[in-house]
Amino acid sequence: MPEDPPNSAPAHGPTIYEVARRAGVSIATVSRALRDTGPVAPRTRAKVLAAVEELRFTPSRLGVSLAEGRHAANGIVFPDLSGPYYAEVVLGYEEVASELGRSVIILSARGRSNVRDQVKDLAGRVDGLVVFGHTVDDATVRELMAAGLPVVLLARAPIAGADLVASENIATAGVLTEHLLGHGYRDLTMLGASTGDDIGERWAGVTRALSAHGLTAGPPVPCEFTVDGGLAAGRDLLRRRTRPEAVICADDQVALGMLLAAEELGLDVPGDLAVTGWDDIMAARHARPALSTVRQPMRELGARAARALDELITGARATTRHQTLATELVVRTSCGEHPPQEDL
Repeated sequence: MPEDPPNSAPAHGPTIYEVARRAGVSIATVSRALRDTGPVAPRTRAKVLAAVEELRFTPSRLGVSLAEGRHAANGIVFPDLSGPYYAEVVLGYEEVASELGRSVIILSARGRSNVRDQVKDLAGRVDGLVVFGHTVDDATVRELMAAGLPVVLLARAPIAGADLVASENIATAGVLTEHLLGHGYRDLTMLGASTGDDIGERWAGVTRALSAHGLTAGPPVPCEFTVDGGLAAGRDLLRRRTRPEAVICADDQVALGMLLAAEELGLDVPGDLAVTGWDDIMAARHARPALSTVRQPMRELGARAARALDELITGARATTRHQTLATELVVRTSCGEHPPQEDL
């Protein structure tokens, strides 16, 4: 294969390595000269700039990251990738990561028995990691942080020394519970068991509000966090000798499954049973009856996590920060009150 002419750029486009060879310096020196991030002798800088001009080289973030021992990639560990909630969070994350010039490597923990090993392998290929929910145990998170990897926790219980981005759960769950109590409901059931994350906080808010009225609720009923999971659990729950007056579901998908179960069994919502969800996905407002739920900024959660991680990677911020995003109750017809005009 013939060599490139002395003053022409290679057909595949010049790289930072070719600039370094042309100038007779290391790629780290090329990076420092172009970014002015360290001491470079004037003569050496002139050689680098001449090589850049000769090769018509345009620096890429990836090339500079390689020169600095970085990957230009972030990792994010999700419990699952199915469903609108996760999709919205991923969209928000990727939009900001793209703006920052970073690629994203996503690891789904669903169906994996060796998540810890997979996460540790991923940690070696990225500049920082976002851990969503309780997909990674606290000990592994601390181990990664001790090794110097920037970590941001998303929608889970905090860990000392780690950034956290989460939605407010406890207070808004109390508002939701008070709304149901105001309608006269007293026998409330929570559907979708989870601890150590945002759903666990929701149940803490519900039980706290009930306790203030001298009421109690049993432990949350387990189910998969899908429409099918809500449907299966709903069938079982509503066939019991004594069914609840209201079901507070862990998320909107579970609630939509509960609505289907009630319809199958000929029950009227909200006449025979009140149902609420959480998230305010698009399907919630178009369900029949329209679903009362709690709106949380799903896409903003991902966006905030991406920005926080970039700050830690670049050194723009060295201190730990916890961000809590506001949530709000959205009342529709599934718990006995007519919806506001904008949700029709």
